[in-house]
Amino acid sequence: MIFQFPALLFALLCLPLVWWLLRATPPRARQQVFPPIAFLARLRPKETEAARSPPWVLLLRLLAVGLLITGFARPFIPGSRDSTQTPGPVLLVVDDGMFSAADWTDRLTTAQTIVDDAERTKSSLQLLTTAPQAEASAIPPAPQPAATVRRMLNSLHPSPWSVDRAQAARQIGQLPALPFARIVYLADGVAQSGDNAFAQALRARGAVQEIRFSSQSGMVLAPVAPTSDGTMARLIMLPSAQPRLVHVVARATDGGTLAVIPVPVAANATQADVRINLPITVRNRIDTLSVQGIASAATTVLLDENTRLHPVGLLSSGGADTPLIGSVFYLRRALAPLSDLHEGTLDALLSRPLSVLIAPDGTLAGAQSQKTVQEWIKNGGTLIRFAGPALAGSQQDTSPSNPADTARNLLPVPLLDGARQLGGSMTWGTPQKLAPFEQESPFRGLDIPADVTVSRQVLASPSADLGTHVWARLADGTPLVTHAELGKGEVILFHVSSTADWSNLPLSGLFVAMLQRLTEHANGLNIPAENILLSPALTLDGEGIAGPPPPTARGIQGNVFATTSASPIHPPGLYGPTDGRRALNTAAGVQSLRPAPPVGTITDASGQTPDLPLGRYCLLAAILLLLLDGVVVGLMRTGRLFAPRPLTLLALLATLGALTSPLHAQELSTPPAVPAAALETRLGYIVTGHEDVDTASREGLQGLSDFVNARTSAVMGHPDAVHPGTDDLTYYPLLYWPITADATTTPAMTAALNTFMARGGILLIDTQGQDGGSSTADTTFTADAPGTAAALRRVTTGLAVPPLVVMTDHHLLAHTFYLLHDFPGRYAGLPIWVAKEGDAENDDVSPVIIGSADWAHAWAVDSAGNTPFAVIPGGSDQRLQAYRFGLNTVIYALTGSYKADQVHVPMLLKRLEDKP
Repeated sequence: MIFQFPALLFALLCLPLVWWLLRATPPRARQQVFPPIAFLARLRPKETEAARSPPWVLLLRLLAVGLLITGFARPFIPGSRDSTQTPGPVLLVVDDGMFSAADWTDRLTTAQTIVDDAERTKSSLQLLTTAPQAEASAIPPAPQPAATVRRMLNSLHPSPWSVDRAQAARQIGQLPALPFARIVYLADGVAQSGDNAFAQALRARGAVQEIRFSSQSGMVLAPVAPTSDGTMARLIMLPSAQPRLVHVVARATDGGTLAVIPVPVAANATQADVRINLPITVRNRIDTLSVQGIASAATTVLLDENTRLHPVGLLSSGGADTPLIGSVFYLRRALAPLSDLHEGTLDALLSRPLSVLIAPDGTLAGAQSQKTVQEWIKNGGTLIRFAGPALAGSQQDTSPSNPADTARNLLPVPLLDGARQLGGSMTWGTPQKLAPFEQESPFRGLDIPADVTVSRQVLASPSADLGTHVWARLADGTPLVTHAELGKGEVILFHVSSTADWSNLPLSGLFVAMLQRLTEHANGLNIPAENILLSPALTLDGEGIAGPPPPTARGIQGNVFATTSASPIHPPGLYGPTDGRRALNTAAGVQSLRPAPPVGTITDASGQTPDLPLGRYCLLAAILLLLLDGVVVGLMRTGRLFAPRPLTLLALLATLGALTSPLHAQELSTPPAVPAAALETRLGYIVTGHEDVDTASREGLQGLSDFVNARTSAVMGHPDAVHPGTDDLTYYPLLYWPITADATTTPAMTAALNTFMARGGILLIDTQGQDGGSSTADTTFTADAPGTAAALRRVTTGLAVPPLVVMTDHHLLAHTFYLLHDFPGRYAGLPIWVAKEGDAENDDVSPVIIGSADWAHAWAVDSAGNTPFAVIPGGSDQRLQAYRFGLNTVIYALTGSYKADQVHVPMLLKRLEDKP
């Protein structure tokens, strides 16, 4: 037996003290008749000697305390290893599927060790792998020599698909009928179909030694349809008792890293969504997602056109964006968070790749415009139209069954003249509510608010096949949303306007959900037809490395691609032509993972069985003995059950607490440590409580500190996370404060920041601007991230902020080290606010700098030395400018207005020359 904390066994020396504390037992209460006189007569001072506890009670208590001490020392019986190798044939079964890549090196090393053991005992081996192969290899009729099996292992590689244990069970049944001296199974620990048959077939051949590896991941990265909250993939894993932090790397086509996304996984969790909060233009450049540190096809996701947010064009005209009444006002706000939204004229929109075109009422009136849109729809585009006064007054009779009519008028169904009025002083009807969505509709499952009504609509002309074109209806059955196919694309019509004039639908969350469903329903930029064969263009091996497809790879028919799983003839990868490839991923379709039941005796890679812990049993026995002691004492004193002894238990707990904390007194006597920021110059960042933001702040200030150290004589240490109001801010010349939408302050935090600025510290506030998604230019950005403008006003209330102005390249901060004309971060072209000259204290140094360029993400350098976040639109040149601005800011914080005096040197020299 081995103890993890053997020093605690010295506490057994205290057992005599425990015996001394517990040996006395109070005398048993006497029963006495209550004659008052006799009672008073017996009231004499008299010494009563305490009764002695029986020896067996003392032994019971000593045993309980001894078990407590032993249990806290955590004893365990080490696992055994069978070092004797019986000569005879060895059956070696290896899981070589998609879960084996994470521990492939350990797996191969262990297999080679088993071969070496067999070679020493002159034993032959039978090698069997469980992952199916494209070309089924014949099972050797008899076990092979160790040298042959060693060559087979050297040529073995992990497969990028699941194992087939049912097939392996059939192969075991075909093995030669001879007794195996040893059966070793290198398992991946993940349950699959056919496990029961596999286990029975293996046990029928003899005792099984099952080896599992500590490096097994038991994790896959599965693709999901992109959502508005940034979810693009999902981690599916075996449950773990400890919380974990998994990093997912997003890469572009050229292999460059666009972002590293931290994904916290709670204890015993089996799933975690991967949310990528990047600007849509950057997000659509992602081609590969992979789990950092696990090279496997199971943890790699290839993205195609179906997994990207589709670019959406919004036709606009003069006055269309008028607040509350403009035709694109509600559309813009509904679509901006859900898609790559672009707004402009028809020619400007169709000049770029576009998946969906949205046309409010009156924007497709010209014949040439309609002809241009027709050709675009036939090539796979989706047109979403909205009714209104212009459409109601210019209907043309079309037939939904006649594609020529649909193409000519861009209407999915024929419409009646005029508009239907529901409710009002001149009508008998009332506004209609929406009927539940049918199962064939893309809106199925959406909740319909009870207050959504329609007061006016354009009516579809009755026809025999009208029902096949309806996706949404009113409560009276009249169509609300209709559709019709046109070539490879589709025409969709809302029979109400995009404003709140005809319906309050645009005011509801249902409107946003319906537009999102239609955007997801639309084709991508280039989607191959379903009736063509998609040939493999690029495939992944078991370790997730892309390369040319193997000779055994076969094409997949387009209409069955979505239901095809990775296999030897269809390896994971990209299929189809260059302009319309589709991704087949290893983990597509995986919903959950379950731990595999053991097939035999589980050991580690060295053949060691798991250690048997004894501490829990010792503690349980001690608790039972203490309870028994309480029952015994209760019976001895009163004859009734359980009379607790709080003083004794308190003394025991105090003794054990002192024994388990031997360094407590030493810790109390140790003087407080000197803050590291007092010994070296460090930058600080204010903790936000958002792990991804705080990580970016730490990595960003570390990257900036390294840049300053490399280019100046300043020596910067590692950045510190600070909590104003709790931590001492005296030691920091500069604090970086990223503002999040939920940022708040406390009076103590505000007072600490005011003191920090009054003593010469500089507060760099960053609202982390992001793209608005509604501009027609990719390089135009809004000033703040969503919700941070209000948060900035909230957190700066109470701060002693002087009057601010927009910083220009004439400001001292623009030439403290580098001569700068712009001051970008992750985003460029955004204003920076500093104190107005002459209104700042501390030698006119601005105590606060406010911007929204998201500098931390531009400065960030991870542990591997990479820059995990993309800067847009300037790339590496813009990142260098961001570093230079950060260096200028650090020098500005360290030297104050020193550089301002240098500017006036020529004038001072001239004055000296003019003096007599």
